[in-house]
Amino acid sequence: MALLHAVRRVYPDAVHEGIELMFSSSSWRASWLVRALIAVGLAIIGVGLVWAALARPAIPDAATDPAPNDHGTSSTSSSAPPPPSERPTAGADQTALRDKTKGLVLPESEPMAVSIPRIGVRSTLVDLGFDKDGAMEVPQDPAEAGWFSPGPAPGALGPAVIAGHVTWEGARGVFYRLGTLRRGDEVTVTRKDGKTAVFTVTRVARFSKSRFPSRAVYGRIDHAGLRLITCGGTYDAVRHTYLDNVIVFARLEAVRGPRG
Repeated sequence: MALLHAVRRVYPDAVHEGIELMFSSSSWRASWLVRALIAVGLAIIGVGLVWAALARPAIPDAATDPAPNDHGTSSTSSSAPPPPSERPTAGADQTALRDKTKGLVLPESEPMAVSIPRIGVRSTLVDLGFDKDGAMEVPQDPAEAGWFSPGPAPGALGPAVIAGHVTWEGARGVFYRLGTLRRGDEVTVTRKDGKTAVFTVTRVARFSKSRFPSRAVYGRIDHAGLRLITCGGTYDAVRHTYLDNVIVFARLEAVRGPRG
């Protein structure tokens, strides 16, 4: 009321214009209550978002190259389906390139495990196929990597693909530090035939999932290649997904174990 009396003294005519009604009416009190409830609601939402962000471990800074303008296809999955012209069939699509092959090439043999010494990864491999949307499946166990079995085996002619989670339910996945790999790092794959395919990283890059480089990942190549894939970039808490993919490209450089 002191504020109301002060207003009357300074602006006596203002009372007749509705200011007294604004300060004393029940409508003003109701408006204040609504604003207070909205403020409390926004504060609760803000606390929830902060908690969600703190609960998810930060991905290490990726030592990645800027993503070039590869031929991409739109996808919100961890990896887009290969275009029909590039869909791999365990090396069959590579037949036309066999007389132009560069470097070491092994026959097909199922991979059993992958090892990446620099980031402390050692994992058995599960088979991955296509999901209901035609994209590559992802491993069910976040601590285990998977081999895309419709494509070439690691060491055979063509781009073998191995995928793994970066995080899962707030915990680190098998490929949590994949983005920190650099050119020259070693990746080995133990195969069922007793051979170990030794790959050297040639490139590490991050791509938006909306511009997934299907041809660079699945397309025909003239050597025994390897692609390691996980998620990366910003985490979308609403959609429960990362917005990017981290992809490591490597090529076969050596073979250990039984020959012939």
